[in-house]
Amino acid sequence: MAALLGASAASFLGLTLLLFGAAAVATGRALARSWRPLWQALPYAALLAVADRFLLYALFGGELLSASGYAIAASILLLVTLLGYRATQARLMVRQYPWLYEKAGPLGWRERR
Repeated sequence: MAALLGASAASFLGLTLLLFGAAAVATGRALARSWRPLWQALPYAALLAVADRFLLYALFGGELLSASGYAIAASILLLVTLLGYRATQARLMVRQYPWLYEKAGPLGWRERR
């Protein structure tokens, strides 16, 4: 597992999910609040994954240039960014247009009947 992630599983999951996961949620929320298009989450998640790889290398002695570790971290961070974006966008649509839309779960909205 450590060879695939480029670091120990505990340090990878702790740093990627806890620290950078919170940053990814904040990034998704900021993109949604400023009504940016969804595709802009991709470069931000990629940059967060670069920072994640660097901190894994600097703090925990992980492999800096692990392609598989970077790809896994970028995928996780992109997913978390997209979830933060969609949850915020759903909340904004319902809050800003209450006469048009109502909440349909944590990530969606539907037309009011």
